[in-house]
Amino acid sequence: MPIGSNTILEGAQSPVSVARPFPIMTAAEAAEHVFNGATVGFSGFTPAGAAKAVPRAIAERAKALHAEGKSFQIRVLTGASTGKNLDEALGAAEAISWRAPYQSSKALRKQMNSGKMQFVDMHLSHVPQTVAEGFFGPMDIAVVEATDVTPDGRVYLSSSIGASPTYLRCAEKVIIEINRAHSPRVSEMADITILPNPPHRSPIPIFHALERIGWPFASVDPKKVIGIVETDEPDDVAPFAPADETSNRIASNVVAFLLDEMRAGRIPPQFLPLQSGVGNIANAVMAGLGESEDIPPFLMYSEVFQDALVDLMERGQLRGASATSLTLSPEKLRRVYDNMDFFGPRIVLRPQEISNNPGVVRRLGVITTNTALEIDIYGHANSTHVSGTQMMNGIGGSGDFTRNAYLSIFMCPSFAKDGRISTIVPMATHVDHNEHSVQVVITEQGIADLRGKGPIERARTLINHCAHPAYREYLTRYLEDSPQGHIRHDLRKCFEMHLNLMESGQMLPDIDLKQFV
Repeated sequence: MPIGSNTILEGAQSPVSVARPFPIMTAAEAAEHVFNGATVGFSGFTPAGAAKAVPRAIAERAKALHAEGKSFQIRVLTGASTGKNLDEALGAAEAISWRAPYQSSKALRKQMNSGKMQFVDMHLSHVPQTVAEGFFGPMDIAVVEATDVTPDGRVYLSSSIGASPTYLRCAEKVIIEINRAHSPRVSEMADITILPNPPHRSPIPIFHALERIGWPFASVDPKKVIGIVETDEPDDVAPFAPADETSNRIASNVVAFLLDEMRAGRIPPQFLPLQSGVGNIANAVMAGLGESEDIPPFLMYSEVFQDALVDLMERGQLRGASATSLTLSPEKLRRVYDNMDFFGPRIVLRPQEISNNPGVVRRLGVITTNTALEIDIYGHANSTHVSGTQMMNGIGGSGDFTRNAYLSIFMCPSFAKDGRISTIVPMATHVDHNEHSVQVVITEQGIADLRGKGPIERARTLINHCAHPAYREYLTRYLEDSPQGHIRHDLRKCFEMHLNLMESGQMLPDIDLKQFV
């Protein structure tokens, strides 16, 4: 039996539709069960598998109550970011007072940075245990998207697993959205288990990226299910933009670095599992790896399965992938659903505390690739806060993977905003990943291998190989002029570039920006 399993029935490999004893209700009726101040756990890891109809209805209810002068806000937990149907809808209605663990909503970003909403930024692998241990208090309601639910409480989740199994277990009441837009066969990819709380944990027996240890369904006490809302809506995952020249150059540098590591014998001939963050650069890097004739077919142990991976898997370059969500644009997701005989055995979807588990990441020797907003000359990476104060999205799963990677790679363009901003700076204004975890930095300018280097050598390597040439003289002068120490910093000037940006609109006002166009 899978470790920590809470399943009621064993052995089923795909959902079996049966008459349900649970009441069918509209989304508006379901929203009436959500009270002011409630803590609500929603499914969704990116927009994949996110609850849709019920959060929109909650947002409409909030607007109506606010118009009457009544208070209505809820505390929201998800697996990660969601999309327009959940975070954006609730954010626009100002219906959220507290949010964790990650988001990518413009509406919520504005509210959290203005102090109107509390946001708890978390490592995504920590979320299920934090909820199960009660650190956030009781979970009043879970709203979870599925393709089916059986009378005995088997819940066949849709395109993401995320933290939904834990929310189903911990919530006092449960609402299930049955979404017919998803293939019922998506459960063939699911491998669900819930870890018992410490000190009752055993080692997680995953020794291969595609190894399965759980069941194809999550479980819920049927007595907690207060209703089912039927929907037929695709996930709102936008397709990635075509890779630009900068992203392609970053991708080429990543491929070159990995090939050098293989030639040096530091990556075995059969290669190692890869992890990739979300976004256009990450997507371009995965496509670049697939186009290289010298990179052998590889596996992934990651958190998202995104667009570029569909093509790689069809070509045989990607042998298989473990993730927690199918973060695919509608066209790509349809290709997967239409070819489940091919994709089903090659993709495993796990709960996020397993997909992002530090112990498994270290055991498998995962090579990690993530992006940063800025990286300072000593290798501290800021993934979350613009100028150290304005939250963008959150740390997500990057910390889970980076700290435990066989090789941790961070990627970013050398500049942003048409050259007004250098991403290589004297001191990071916020640190999410410290110098002890960041091993390799890659920009379109080049590769900085920081392994085995002391602070000053790290700084010179980053400046000479990763910073844009227009900023190298300033960064070099800062390093040489700073007071001697194990790490050299001039506390009177370490944020001078950021202050210039605030005052003049660019980090070095005397730079000719034409060279960046």
